[in-house]
Amino acid sequence: MTSTVDSVSLRALEPEDLELIYHLENDSTFWRFGASTVPYSRYALRQYLSSAQNDIFTDKQVRLVIEQDGEALGLADLYNFDAMHLRAEIGLIVLPEHQGRHVGRKAMELLCKYAIQLHLHQLYAIIAATNKPATRLFRSLDFEASSVLHDWLRDEEQFVDATVWQKIL
Repeated sequence: MTSTVDSVSLRALEPEDLELIYHLENDSTFWRFGASTVPYSRYALRQYLSSAQNDIFTDKQVRLVIEQDGEALGLADLYNFDAMHLRAEIGLIVLPEHQGRHVGRKAMELLCKYAIQLHLHQLYAIIAATNKPATRLFRSLDFEASSVLHDWLRDEEQFVDATVWQKIL
């Protein structure tokens, strides 16, 4: 029997998630979507796992595992948290073998609900204009394209525009 997307959930990081994080953080094909340009050691990630409080007000970020039927499918982040303005940036990464099944959409819906529970006012993301799946996802979840940042992200040997997507909660 195939699980439905409705069974997707978000949960706190556990020490057992080390290999998932190690795999995702060190896969250079994902680096173009974020700010990371160097691999992380297991040691550094173990330290992160042991020191993270999973409290956005303490850590200024919260990282959650996207899970379905006990299987980790990816990571969802609220980061760059600004306590003064009650906003945070969204990060989402779904393992390639789980993409195209609406897992990212369900995770984003859950992340938005969680942000409301945290009393955040606004969520935002900076998405490469060339990232059509993410553009469709943010648009379908009522995020608004608020501005274009020209030549903002480097994608291999070229620079591409990025769009700032915002959602007032």
